[in-house]
Amino acid sequence: MPVEVKVPSVGESIKEGMIGTWRKASGDLVQRDEVLLDLETDKASVEIVAEVSGKLEILAKVGQVVKIGEVIANIDPSASMPAQTPTAAKESNAASTAKEADNGPAVRRMAAETGIDPNTLEGSGKDQRVTKGDMIHAQEKAATSPQTSKASPAQSSSAQSAPKGKNEPSAPVELPKLSGSAREDSRKPMSMMRRRIAERLVQSQNTAAILTTFNELDMTAVTELRKRYADKFQEKYNIKLGFMGFFIKAAVDALQTYPEINAFIDGNDVIYHNYCDFSVAVSTEKGLLTPVIRDCDKMSIAGIELAIAAMAKKARDNKISIDDLTGGTFTISNGGIFGSLMSTPIINPPQTAILGMHKTMLRPIVMPDGKIEARPMMYLALSYDHRMVDGKEAVQFLVRIKENLEDPARLLLGV
Repeated sequence: MPVEVKVPSVGESIKEGMIGTWRKASGDLVQRDEVLLDLETDKASVEIVAEVSGKLEILAKVGQVVKIGEVIANIDPSASMPAQTPTAAKESNAASTAKEADNGPAVRRMAAETGIDPNTLEGSGKDQRVTKGDMIHAQEKAATSPQTSKASPAQSSSAQSAPKGKNEPSAPVELPKLSGSAREDSRKPMSMMRRRIAERLVQSQNTAAILTTFNELDMTAVTELRKRYADKFQEKYNIKLGFMGFFIKAAVDALQTYPEINAFIDGNDVIYHNYCDFSVAVSTEKGLLTPVIRDCDKMSIAGIELAIAAMAKKARDNKISIDDLTGGTFTISNGGIFGSLMSTPIINPPQTAILGMHKTMLRPIVMPDGKIEARPMMYLALSYDHRMVDGKEAVQFLVRIKENLEDPARLLLGV
């Protein structure tokens, strides 16, 4: 009797998901505990494995939205698996594992949609892994190849029979195309994560009175401190000393000074937190994720950097869990790594505020003694819910962060 493959429960708040990528085809013989598909939810991607060995029958298509508990496939355990020698089985499993490790969900999804085999491409990612960008480049290259961009017989005939004047070009001039040989539109379902991001952004705009205040930060002191101790820091902790650890420590002090910004509104009540859990915005192939670094108020700069690195690795390996994304009392977003000079970040509900970091640039600054110097400057933006925080507190909060980073000794002395 066939065994049903159902959408598992992956979190209390998650009621549905989307079929991301089938790792197996209908009719394939699968082994118990072998990964069958990637299920996309609004928070993370989940691998669903076979509970028994047998022949797979797929009932749900890629891109289909399915409810928790819905049957998406059947496995017939009466179908026998082909016999394999221990050596062959070991080699097969090793090859399968390597292939799955190399090709992330985004790459596998594009492979299923475009028919491009990622194993034929030269990867530009870490350890020469094929990335989504490699797949897009391969798709564009295929679309503009001579096989797909030849002119139609009517176009060729017209070009040959048209009389040519003295100043006319010998060949027809073609306008460049973004992709393909003809104007066309394509439609694909929005991922569950992108749907959730869109829903939360609209929710934030519609339910909070968002206002943004700006300030500028002289990064000289932090930059020099980082340069001075970069080698010793990496030697001791086996990780590079970044800027995020400094910013989080400065923000922790500011949150403790202005606790309203570390609180949120719940109906007619205000929920205050005596801890600081930071949601750190991370851009991935699937979209923006905000994994939570917990208890930052109890961590050193080294501890924060190590925690961020661990979360970044989980994000790259597509192993972010629901718990990793749940909670958070304050968010930091660093658009500067993409070159953003200034922005107005949107609050991550139900939080009250979000800090936006931006690109550091040398700018002429008038110093207190009247001299003009080139200094590494960064614009800071604080978007906050005006229902909860007055402008005075928001400005003072941002000034506190500025003071802490322009004079890092304040963090050590607690002044």
